[in-house]
Amino acid sequence: MNKKVSIKDIAQSVGVSTALVSYVLNNKEKEARVGKEIAQVIRDTAAEMGYQPNQIAKSLKTGKSHTFGLIVADISNPFFANLARNVEDEAKNFNYTVIFASADESPKKSQNLINILTERQVDGFIIAPAENSQDQIESILKNNIPLVLIDRYFKELETNYVVTNNYDASYNAVSHLIKAGHKNIGMIAYKTDLVHMLDRRRGYMDALKDNKQLKAKTPLIKTVDFDFTQDDVEAGIKELLAQNPSMDALFFATNTLTLKGLKALNNLNCKVPDDIAVVCFDESEAFDFFYSPLTYIEQPLLEMGKKAVQILIKNITDKKNTNTQLSIPSRLVVRQSCGSNNN
Repeated sequence: MNKKVSIKDIAQSVGVSTALVSYVLNNKEKEARVGKEIAQVIRDTAAEMGYQPNQIAKSLKTGKSHTFGLIVADISNPFFANLARNVEDEAKNFNYTVIFASADESPKKSQNLINILTERQVDGFIIAPAENSQDQIESILKNNIPLVLIDRYFKELETNYVVTNNYDASYNAVSHLIKAGHKNIGMIAYKTDLVHMLDRRRGYMDALKDNKQLKAKTPLIKTVDFDFTQDDVEAGIKELLAQNPSMDALFFATNTLTLKGLKALNNLNCKVPDDIAVVCFDESEAFDFFYSPLTYIEQPLLEMGKKAVQILIKNITDKKNTNTQLSIPSRLVVRQSCGSNNN
């Protein structure tokens, strides 16, 4: 077995002190006034010799592990997968490593993941919180662990958060359907009290209420559990059609609901947009295979990921920093599925 290369080995090879090598490899050459040329020689020598820093020893010395935990609902969901990639890319700019985990909208699993990551001495958390997990978030805050909530937050807690402006996004999407000539617009959403979903439902209802073109402004909403099945979504659409046979448009509150909803519409022989127009919250590559290109709300994933990391790092380095709360605008991407006045 090859001996692990140490800082002392690099120092001997270059002909400098171990302290000098340590300064350079910890990116502190400016403070130690190390010349650029010798700093580069030290880095090149370390790479040639295959030097690997001892992260455990380093974290014990500095009090920082240079890792943080990212807990989302489901990392296999394209929304969270793309968000996680953006978080990871931005974290690299600060020499941080991200540990990913999925809570599956379960507060019990969320608590277990928080415990495990805390034991691993992560420097902070970015969390898309599960319903009924307020006490977990409060505990993190009381323990002075830097934290940023992403995608959703709790109104009663003073925390950092970065979210899409869900209310405006839904309001604008439903208003677009109305302007396209649709009079009876239904919505399929999740059965939850999480703020992001409540804001999407509120945006839908206010768009109906505020639009002068509509005579009938009764909301047509059906909700399903997070662990919904294909049958649940299809039953919801059938109930909406039974409630109002003239329903001519559907607004789906997430991309996963949309995928099941499109399959349900096919099963019901409803053509998009001729029979029912469709607008969905968030996008999915699977939509590209649907015969009618879908109109969707494009969430600002790149900005959300970057801002969440930047806020977290600022809190890690300056624990006196006040809370930052960002609600970022989205964009409605208009395509064929919403139909038009000419239909």
